[in-house]
Amino acid sequence: MVGKDPVQTIKHALAQTLVFFYPLAGRLKEASDGKLAVDCNQQGVMFIEADADVTLLQFGHALKPPFPCFQELLYQPPASQGITDTPIFLIQVTRLKCGGFIFALRFNHAMVDGVGLIRFLSTVAEIARGAKQPSIQAEWRRELLNARDPPRVTFNHREYEQLSDSNDVVPTDLEQRSFFFGATEIAAIRSLLPSDLEQHATTFEVLTSYVWRCRTRALQIDPEEDVRMMCIVDARGKFNPPFPAGYYGSCFAFPAAVSGAGELCEKPLEYAVGLVQKAREKVSEEYMQSVADLMVSEGRPLFTVVRSCLVLDTTEAGFRDVDFGWGKAVYGGMAIAGAGAFPAVNFHVPSQNAKGEEGILVLVCLPKQVTKAFAKELDHNMLHP
Repeated sequence: MVGKDPVQTIKHALAQTLVFFYPLAGRLKEASDGKLAVDCNQQGVMFIEADADVTLLQFGHALKPPFPCFQELLYQPPASQGITDTPIFLIQVTRLKCGGFIFALRFNHAMVDGVGLIRFLSTVAEIARGAKQPSIQAEWRRELLNARDPPRVTFNHREYEQLSDSNDVVPTDLEQRSFFFGATEIAAIRSLLPSDLEQHATTFEVLTSYVWRCRTRALQIDPEEDVRMMCIVDARGKFNPPFPAGYYGSCFAFPAAVSGAGELCEKPLEYAVGLVQKAREKVSEEYMQSVADLMVSEGRPLFTVVRSCLVLDTTEAGFRDVDFGWGKAVYGGMAIAGAGAFPAVNFHVPSQNAKGEEGILVLVCLPKQVTKAFAKELDHNMLHP
């Protein structure tokens, strides 16, 4: 790739990719009935070219959020803000002094989820490397998730319960942190479980449950109050027949595991793992239909943000594998935790520590005074369950 400019290579490939993913070049509009629709007006995505007088090594030997100068690595012009009538994708490619580059993006989640995003980025990468069209045909097919007529809500969707918060103080001193869990740390957490559960519980379920309990303890939530851990579940394979491989629209649910804060903090870790497993197992074709029907009958309610945490696992998503022609990424995953008015979004991101050990970064956003307590809980509970 000597002599090739990553900015121009990616920009050209992006333009070609949007021919196949044409709705992403349009703008979201809100109809009179409250439904969102895409105006396929070919206005395109927002693309920013940048140069930074730094090398990759200046970001540290173990790349992890929070990244220095993040606002400059993904500049967000005022014209790009909002859900409707704004670019669906904002992409910035920043050349570094060492010859490397940073590819950063923000996208509209009403249009695309993580799996769809990877499908889109993989196509950009294929075309950047010389392909003429996607290896997997892009499929819009949003009618696959239409609500039924009449709508029938058949599940108790506790992730959408509208709750009031007894604590009316909204924290403003939020802090971004990432915590590394390698093989040693994961093994220590698994040792807290009975052998039968330890053998069939996934790493995501174990780590999520552990973080949920430590987070609840650190926040010192009233023992009588309910707390929620909502796990994002990709539902493409839950349908019969399954969704097309090239479907890139959103198709996920976030069922809630619910517990009294006191029970969660006092009971063994297996209690939390069981709740998380049962919540994830609920997602089915009927569950997704029920969610779609709820959106129509209740007017697109927001998921509950009261004493709740939402977690997304990207360890198998493949962000690090996206290759625009210069090889795989050194770091591929979310750059920040939290989402707008809902900071309690955690991400699991595949990463390496300074020693080169593979593991999982857990990205969190907490009030500063809680972060230290949370870090202590993480370490303390591995030794003293």
